Amino acid sequence: MMIFFKERLALLSVPKTGTTAFQAALRNRADLVISDPPELKHAPLYRYNRWIRPMFEKVCGAELEVAAVMREPVSWLGSWYRYRQRPALDGNPNSTKGVSFDDFLHAYCKGKPPAFANVGSQAKFLETQPNGCKVNHLYRYEDQEALKKFLEQRLNQEIHLDRRNVSPTAELTLGADTKAILHRKRPAEFELYETIPAR
Repeated sequence: MMIFFKERLALLSVPKTGTTAFQAALRNRADLVISDPPELKHAPLYRYNRWIRPMFEKVCGAELEVAAVMREPVSWLGSWYRYRQRPALDGNPNSTKGVSFDDFLHAYCKGKPPAFANVGSQAKFLETQPNGCKVNHLYRYEDQEALKKFLEQRLNQEIHLDRRNVSPTAELTLGADTKAILHRKRPAEFELYETIPAR
């Protein structure tokens, strides 16, 4: 997560959406950078609303706008699946080694997913809060240029990105009915993604 106070902007860091590259490019420009631990770096909107937003509102009398990135749901899950294939997780319950992508998606759709498929929800991460706190600027991961242009205009500076935190390659084959099951079991993911305007 990064805060740009003068510009009244918070950039959330949804996991597996390329925001690590933006954080690397802008960390010296930001007024507050939370890069560790992961639970705070990747704080969802409800955590931002509970802890970060009140700090700026009560101490500085400032309300920040919130920007974030969302990835197409199957692609997002594919990135998680590949990320959890890395050798550092061998033997760990979170490892997807020896698990097909199809099986990973079926496990993700369970009411209580096993550890290797327990990766959360982008829709829940970005969910508007009861007090009205919401993501004001939501961009598709697949359109990095739109987010880059928005930030360049808002921060009045050029941004040069390097690829960071790239997942290893892996086979991402889906069974004939898997995507339909995913749409049925996790509809909020696809519904939110479809609301993001093309820019």
